[in-house]
Amino acid sequence: MASPFDVLEVDSDADDEEIERAYRRRVKEAHPDHGGSAREFQLVYTAYRQVMAGNTDAELEVASEADADERDTASAAESEADPSAPEEEPEPEETGSKVEFLNYEILADHGWQIDDDDLFEKASEANLDQGDYGRFFVQPRENLLEAAENRGFSWPYSCRGGACANCAIAVVDGAVEMPSNHILPSSMTDSGIQLSCISRPVTDEMKVVYNVKSLPGLDELRLPSDPFDNAQLND
Repeated sequence: MASPFDVLEVDSDADDEEIERAYRRRVKEAHPDHGGSAREFQLVYTAYRQVMAGNTDAELEVASEADADERDTASAAESEADPSAPEEEPEPEETGSKVEFLNYEILADHGWQIDDDDLFEKASEANLDQGDYGRFFVQPRENLLEAAENRGFSWPYSCRGGACANCAIAVVDGAVEMPSNHILPSSMTDSGIQLSCISRPVTDEMKVVYNVKSLPGLDELRLPSDPFDNAQLND
C-alpha cells in the first residue's frame, strides 16, 4: 500500500502548484503510450484525485511488476488446466475523438510552415519531445484544453472562459464546436483558429497545432498573465 503522495512522488506538505507539476510528470511517465501501463496510469490519476479531494490519508494498492507477472502466469496456468474457463477479455480501447497535436513554437526550428500539406507526417518522423507532438483521446464531456491537461500535457491558457486568445489553436484537420466566441474575428475562425478552453471535437479524428497565440492578429487578444509561460519557466 502507498499514500497518494508516494504515488505522485511528492512531499506530503507540497503546495497545490507542486502537486500539479508532480501529477503532470507522473501521468506522462505512466501513460501506456510512453512506456507505462494502464494500471499505473489509473493509479496516478486516482492518487491525484484523492489529494485534491483532501483524502490525504488514503492508502492505494501498488502492484509491483513481479506481482503482475506472477498473476499473469497463474492466470495462464489456470486457463490451460481448465479448457472451459472463459478467455480473459482484453482491456477496452480508449474512446472519444482522437487528437494529433503539434506545438507551433517548434515549427521554425525545422523550417516548417503551419500550412504545409505534410506537416504532421514530418512531425511524426522527427522524434520530437512528447509535449511537442503526440496524440490523445478527448472524452465526450471534455474540451481540448481539459483533455490535454488530464493527460499530463501543458497547453497555454489564461481565462478558461473564451475571453482571450492565450489558448488559441489552429485546427488543421477535423472540426470542433465552440459554443461562444467574443474575441476571435470571423476571419480567424473561418481559417481554423479556435479556443481550446471552450472547444470540443465533433469529428472522430483531428489534427491541431497548439500554442499559436503568437500568430499575427492574436497577440493583441491575449491576456498579460499566462500560466503556461510561468510553468515553462519553472520546469
